[in-house]
Amino acid sequence: MSPPPASAGRIFRFWAPLASTWLMMSVEGPFLAAIIARLADPKHNLAAYGVAFAVAIMVEAPVIMMLSASTALVDSEGSFRKVRNFTYALNTIITAFMMLMLLTPFWLFVARRLIGLPDSVADLTQGSLLLMLPWPGAIGYRRFYQGLLIRHGFPRRVAYGTVVRLAAMGTAALALYRLSDWPGAWVGAAALSAGVCVEAMASRVMTRPVVRSLLAAGPRIRPAGRTISYRRIIRFYYPLALTSTISMAAHPLVTFFMGRAPAPLESLAVLPVVNTFVFIFRSLGLAYQEVGIALLAETEENRAAVVRFALVLALAVSAVLAAFSLSPLAMIWFETVAGLSPDLARFSLAPLRLLVLMPALSVFLSLQRSFLVHGRRTGPITGATLIEIGGIVAVLLVATGSLQLTGAVAAAIAFMCGRLGSNLFLLRPTLHAARRAR
Repeated sequence: MSPPPASAGRIFRFWAPLASTWLMMSVEGPFLAAIIARLADPKHNLAAYGVAFAVAIMVEAPVIMMLSASTALVDSEGSFRKVRNFTYALNTIITAFMMLMLLTPFWLFVARRLIGLPDSVADLTQGSLLLMLPWPGAIGYRRFYQGLLIRHGFPRRVAYGTVVRLAAMGTAALALYRLSDWPGAWVGAAALSAGVCVEAMASRVMTRPVVRSLLAAGPRIRPAGRTISYRRIIRFYYPLALTSTISMAAHPLVTFFMGRAPAPLESLAVLPVVNTFVFIFRSLGLAYQEVGIALLAETEENRAAVVRFALVLALAVSAVLAAFSLSPLAMIWFETVAGLSPDLARFSLAPLRLLVLMPALSVFLSLQRSFLVHGRRTGPITGATLIEIGGIVAVLLVATGSLQLTGAVAAAIAFMCGRLGSNLFLLRPTLHAARRAR
């Protein structure tokens, strides 16, 4: 039985569980930042936690796109086994790399020479990253199995897994906050690791019916040239992994420039708080990539409805963020919820207001990527990310150099310019992919 057409109501019902997943994950950052801000030496610990999170995100970058790969490729017993084995191998490689980075003199080079961290912040950051060692492998594991749930019509189970993750993370954070004398950065890192490990296990349990059905169905007969092989998986996934790796490099790059810009410690302390708040609104668009991939895989007649829904969503998320950032609610959030001092809260307003269009651009980027992944044209996605990173670096060089803007303001402007360039670059290949699919 074929699924019903992709009306706005059906798209919303498909998107809402995935959006709630990202929305719930976006709560992690403000929650942990609020706990760190209430422990001893909040400025140094917020800075260390922000740097540790940026480095951990960079290390996990190659597995981020396993969600899209699993959604797009796993439709049989053979593809399940091959993509699963590929995921496990990738997880092993990135975990080994993170361990070697932290336990060799290379870490001192990164922390003190490249980023320019004070010794106290560098030590706090190293401890935080050691606590996050399980993070990248757990992320890759659960994103592979979440892709199976999305592809086979169980997006709500992805949201259930996130509820489990938040419960585990919150429990760990509050327990360490009350019962330990750990620095705030370590509390945040340990809580993140606990949450994602529990979610990974929950995702595997929830995919048991899907896995059983795939294994029972046996191999799928495919047309010549469409057989799933490791070479084909690598060819498909390599541009996606390169894209996420290049994209995640933005965080360490921005940290590097902020460490050398005016007001470096204040910028390092507030930018994670600002970014996590903006991520609440961006998260609603990030969920749309897998929605587009799954609905376009059903029938090309869903294209128009998928595009219309994205336009409405983009307008809504940025409009709400703009209204919030220009109202007294912004100061209330930063002081009362995030726990920043009044001075740091005021320091956060300018970068927040500069980022109001970021949620809309994230929706459009997810829409464009969904068309390209569905059409197996993943190469342009990497090109767009190179444009984005190049724009970020160019703007940061000017903003922190000749203009001498504070690090947080320079970073916000750079993020916006880079993302706009990425969106513009993808317009042509996205239209080409849409025309070829007709």
